[in-house]
Amino acid sequence: MLLNAPLAFDVAVFVVSALIILAAGRRLTMHADRLADITGLGEALTGAVLLGAATSLPGIVTSVTAAAAGYPELALANALGGIAVQTFFIALADLSYPRANLEHAAADPSNLLYATLLVALLTLPLGASLLPPISWWGVHPVSPLCVLAYLLGLRMTHRHHREPMWGPIRTPDTAPDAPDEPRGDPRQVVRIGLRFASLALVVAVAGWMTAASGMSLVDRTSLGGGLVGTLLTAVSTSLPELVTTLAAVRRGALALAVGGILGGNTFDVLFAAFADVAYRDGSIYHAMSPAQPFLIVVTILMTAVLLMGLIRRERRGFANVGFEGPIVMLLYLLGVAGVVWLE
Repeated sequence: MLLNAPLAFDVAVFVVSALIILAAGRRLTMHADRLADITGLGEALTGAVLLGAATSLPGIVTSVTAAAAGYPELALANALGGIAVQTFFIALADLSYPRANLEHAAADPSNLLYATLLVALLTLPLGASLLPPISWWGVHPVSPLCVLAYLLGLRMTHRHHREPMWGPIRTPDTAPDAPDEPRGDPRQVVRIGLRFASLALVVAVAGWMTAASGMSLVDRTSLGGGLVGTLLTAVSTSLPELVTTLAAVRRGALALAVGGILGGNTFDVLFAAFADVAYRDGSIYHAMSPAQPFLIVVTILMTAVLLMGLIRRERRGFANVGFEGPIVMLLYLLGVAGVVWLE
């Protein structure tokens, strides 16, 4: 990070930035939950759009900074590794909710739409890596397509929230998305929104620190950009998702917990598109190592299993965890092992 600083300094910066991200993430959940209530947007939509985007800021800053500095593997591994580990976090959150299977209790059709959108979005960078390395002004055509598909998916989900065509069966274990406080006046919305935005800014600055220290670790150790991105920066920049998900589960905002992860994951696919714009040596999708397409395939499989769990809504299982939880955990561990082997 600094030219003559010892390696221990870069490690310390990395750890400190991770702790800052961790601390700010807790309070983001509280403000997001209140905004969901006083604006009437609902937990799933607020979790996917506001909370998902805010907790994704460290990751997007890391990927864009790394791409602009000429570290494409680190940029892509950070983006894709973040999506995989955040899906793994849903399984961890399930373990922290003892009453029932989290996917059963957090029944919200919006989360099904986000999971489906995520699978569709992940196929775009994978397909781009297999196509010829074309680019317009240094940007692959798939990058604007990713942004357009994301916006269309959000519009569809918002329309469903306003005019739902079907919904889940309510059971005694289903946690309804009921507001804890009434609609607020505009001044209250602005006040809480500013607090939320200030915390998001802190998280973004910590993301830049993570990127700088991560690039230094790539240069000064034998670790490649793919390994640093998948195992270090992706995990550290995803800590807000872990903290906010566990905090939302403790607050009983279960749809917010699952929606925050799935919505954040759909937004995280855009990291690759933004990194492609920042990367000036052609299409970033063709700078992938074999580990990145492999990680995309594993993440699509993890999301598909989670989607099946959200649809099946198994009420009970071992330790009140549905079938999808252990499978998602196993797939993530196998994915990490595959990345280590391919790198």
